[in-house]
Amino acid sequence: MSTNGSLNRKLRMALCGGGTGAFIGRVHATAAILDNRAELVAGALSSNAERAKASAPDYDIPADRAYTSIGELVQKEKALPADKRIDFVSVATPNHTHFEIAKAAVDAGFNVICDKPMTFDLKQAEALAEAVDKSGVVFAVSHNYTGYPLVRQAREMILAGELGEINAIRSNYIQGWLRTRLEASDQKQAAWRTDPSKSGAAGCFGDIATHAYNLARYMTGLLPTELSCHLKTFEEGRKLDDYGTAVIRFQNGALGTVTASQISHGRENDMFIEIDGTKGSLVWRQEEPNAMVVRQNGQPHKIYTRAGGPYLGGAAGAATRIPSGHPEGFFEAFANVYRAAYDAMIERAEGKKFERVNTVYPNVNDGVEGMYFIQQCVASSKENGQWLPLLHGRARK
Repeated sequence: MSTNGSLNRKLRMALCGGGTGAFIGRVHATAAILDNRAELVAGALSSNAERAKASAPDYDIPADRAYTSIGELVQKEKALPADKRIDFVSVATPNHTHFEIAKAAVDAGFNVICDKPMTFDLKQAEALAEAVDKSGVVFAVSHNYTGYPLVRQAREMILAGELGEINAIRSNYIQGWLRTRLEASDQKQAAWRTDPSKSGAAGCFGDIATHAYNLARYMTGLLPTELSCHLKTFEEGRKLDDYGTAVIRFQNGALGTVTASQISHGRENDMFIEIDGTKGSLVWRQEEPNAMVVRQNGQPHKIYTRAGGPYLGGAAGAATRIPSGHPEGFFEAFANVYRAAYDAMIERAEGKKFERVNTVYPNVNDGVEGMYFIQQCVASSKENGQWLPLLHGRARK
């Protein structure tokens, strides 16, 4: 068995969501155990009690710890001896259920790793952040793209001034899977994402533009001041946006754009970001995550590769598992978020102080900021792109 520092045991995980037909729940379960530092021992895998029980064997969850609700999970896990009960809950359910599940776990003293967007709306996000402050638990948000080694390399380089003053950011997430109204055929992933009662105030912008915005904030550390946004629903009959662009002004004078689409033919999960500074620029693409191009006028273009050599900083090295030339990807990046959160969980379990704001992993403050981004984008679009404030009190560099 692997050990977690002086804790000398695996962390015990409960999964909410991930029942039959789910996607992201299985990703959470895989990433959580990738480094052999945790074990999945319990879960409430579906809001449907029969499906929750039936799905448990797929995860090797014993029948007596296959729960049918977050209330039952919290009650029965709290009643177990300390050496048996879970350490954390992973929330991998549709958006409208995040708050209830995460809040119950936080109030019970369990650490949480929650999928994004963190809650259904900003009010819930702020209430959840206050609960986290009060309880002192570790709370991570799975903006998993921050876990890629070259994303962390870019952040180190930018914060060290290697690109100079940042002038412009273009962050994009382009998909095509909702070009037709899949939700009309009750396709599970499309149905809840296009339903305002389950997804929230935004569709495409809540689902994927939040990733693009978070990536820009994470890589540059720049604080936003205001935005102007235009959202559009191109598929007739769809209730939420499937395309949009936001223009963002940052405190240092930089301009940024966030563009997201789910109606672009042939595009899969093409998230890419370009950052321009006074000394250089860079570009990174999620679909080709093991290379990053850095450019300077009058010089050959440089290609940084994951695990590519001594020119990489410590953050990239710490996020890498295998030698260069062997691709790492989505699961590994997800696991890097888990791994950083585990370090904090161990410190908490040992009664030590741990960093709660300037964390390697996205935390509850990033979750609040993401919900504020969604709220302001929707509000701006309704007012024909009116400029609105974007700096939330919990924003971090």
